[in-house]
Amino acid sequence: MQDDQRVATHPGGTFLLAPDLAVTRLGYGAMQLAGPGVFGPPRDRGAAVTVLREAVELGVTHIDTSDYYGPHVTNQIIREALHPYPDELHIVTKVGARRDATGGWLPASSPADLRNAVHDNLRNLGLEVLDVVNLRTMGEHGGNGPGSLAEAFGALAELRQEGLVRHLGVSTVSPEQVGEAQAIAPVVCVQNAYNVAHRGDDDLVDTLAAQGIAYVPYFPLGGFSPLQSGVLTSVATRLGASPTAVALAWLLQRSPNILLIPGTSSVAHLRENVAAASLVLSPDDVRLLDGIAGA
Repeated sequence: MQDDQRVATHPGGTFLLAPDLAVTRLGYGAMQLAGPGVFGPPRDRGAAVTVLREAVELGVTHIDTSDYYGPHVTNQIIREALHPYPDELHIVTKVGARRDATGGWLPASSPADLRNAVHDNLRNLGLEVLDVVNLRTMGEHGGNGPGSLAEAFGALAELRQEGLVRHLGVSTVSPEQVGEAQAIAPVVCVQNAYNVAHRGDDDLVDTLAAQGIAYVPYFPLGGFSPLQSGVLTSVATRLGASPTAVALAWLLQRSPNILLIPGTSSVAHLRENVAAASLVLSPDDVRLLDGIAGA
């Protein structure tokens, strides 16, 4: 892909994850490029390739993925669609889980598991070093893992020292686990579930913002249970926008350290998500939307 074929825009502005790593605040989450249940191949691989190429054309420079999406499938599609990668494009992946034969999600956070996962990501993405690797803690039913993450995060810190990973983050973690990780190695991002209706991490968002650390909400639109709110719909109708766009715009205005990675397998939905980065909410809009979480 030639540089002059890409639109030189930066959806939602940019954020400096690290001195050598700037990304657009509006990124793209690749989870939905795999088959149903994030397992197996997509129904239309060509459409998945088209969505990825369109994201880059629209100026997105932050793609979130994992080699356990599929497994392997999503990363292989990313490589097919975008390799050799543009210099400004940064791929963030995560490790700490694996899939069983029926698509179940299982913890995989031993040092050996993590080393294997990093090498799987490198191989399937066609990279020699990964820009950012998030440690995804895994408890029962996919929730955050209990207790200490020191052994697992320490194993990733060793891979960073070996030069296989540039930067580290954590995912599905408590504030205490964030602090534990920071005592071992620098943390450039935290990825937890958060949106306009589910705001348990409000204090953590603000704490990280004060430290210049990115907060990357997954399920920004509600995930497997899409956001449903009369207030959200009302604000969207008045602005002539979709509820999806308003929910994403609220996140971008919530704090300058929030980076978005909404996922979709549709070019139309992708364009709608990117357009949300230019939607400006008034103070009255924000006040109304802030009330959703307490409703």
